[in-house]
Amino acid sequence: MSNNTPSPRTGHFVAPLEDTPLVAIDAVKVDEKPSNLWIDAWRDARRRPIFWISGLLIVLIIVVALVPSLFATVNPFTEKCQLSLSNGDPTAGHPLGFTKQGCDVYSRIIFGTSTSVSVGFIVIVLTTVLGLLFGAFAGFYGGWIDAALSRVGDIFFSIPYILAAVVIMSVLSQYRSIWTISLAIGLFAWPSTARVLRAEILRVKQSDYITASEALGVSKIKILLRHVLPNSIAPVIAITTISLAAAIVAEATLSFLGVGLGGSIMSWGNDINQAQRDIRVHPQTLIWPSLALSITVFSFILMGEVVRDALDPKARALR
Repeated sequence: MSNNTPSPRTGHFVAPLEDTPLVAIDAVKVDEKPSNLWIDAWRDARRRPIFWISGLLIVLIIVVALVPSLFATVNPFTEKCQLSLSNGDPTAGHPLGFTKQGCDVYSRIIFGTSTSVSVGFIVIVLTTVLGLLFGAFAGFYGGWIDAALSRVGDIFFSIPYILAAVVIMSVLSQYRSIWTISLAIGLFAWPSTARVLRAEILRVKQSDYITASEALGVSKIKILLRHVLPNSIAPVIAITTISLAAAIVAEATLSFLGVGLGGSIMSWGNDINQAQRDIRVHPQTLIWPSLALSITVFSFILMGEVVRDALDPKARALR
């Protein structure tokens, strides 16, 4: 066939416009609610009954710790114990009975809540600050900074913080207080937070937006504070919630062993320590503070589990 011969035209069929209305497949839905990690986590968490149950318990515990007089008419700080009521049964106004010293069990549990919760929050603030400093600088800067900070973390991680707190509280036996026991626990409990944050930062700093920020000449400290930390903090929040429960248990353990808070400071650990001698003849004085401790720790652990699952896209996808 000659090259000058025109090729036959291919016919094109065009459907009527009314049969194929124009639809922007990839158009952004303006009325759609914006979404990010935190919004998705909230939407996921609020659908779970465990979130509301643990949240209500935590709110109740915090209110009791802040305003114990709303829940107990007897103030154990002003009203002295009566030996005539030693190991007494529950009576009107004293629903949980009395201790061996004749103290009201219910009021001691209510007013002791503030001590245990305060220790937990102080420890968490301390461990979070130290964990953020060590984990952020080690993971982001790398090199000799990472090597030095990681080795310091390994040294502290190799020492059980309960054992370290026992030694510190034994040495500082004359200065036992909420701040002393919080420092004794928190100074050795931060490495786990630092490790989690360091691992997350190592993942995040490989992202394209971090490379783009470096190409634009943004300083490293600004990149760390504006981009890396906000996108790496989610696992730290989850582990912090669970660590708060561990801190409350640590305080009770030290007080139970007799090296925690002094006997003059009201706490669940002190009450459990004093009640263990009468467990056979009057177990109620041991059961009630132990139950209060268990409910508090269980509430924070449940909240930590919910937060961890809600902030994990893979866990949300599996449900």
